[in-house]
Amino acid sequence: MATKLVESEIENKLEALNALITDDTPWEHSGDSIKKTFTFKSFIRAFGWMSQMAIWAEKLKHHPEWFNVYNKVEVTLTTHDAGGLTELDFSLAEKMEKFK
Repeated sequence: MATKLVESEIENKLEALNALITDDTPWEHSGDSIKKTFTFKSFIRAFGWMSQMAIWAEKLKHHPEWFNVYNKVEVTLTTHDAGGLTELDFSLAEKMEKFK
């Protein structure tokens, strides 16, 4: 089982993650999760990105909570088994940023 991160680790990882962003929308820390809304040029690009991320999620054995409407994908990451944020959440978030 993944180990829950402490607040100082979360803040450090969030800062490093937000340094990777290629758009103007940072990841936000809210309670036991991190959240971001990705915006794409079209529905097909949003859906294609979700398909790519689904493959990475399977490889990491860590699945996002997400919601898609047209060209927007709202993502929430948390590790339910650990009761909060873990390395897995930040690893998947990094993949999401790199493939945006």
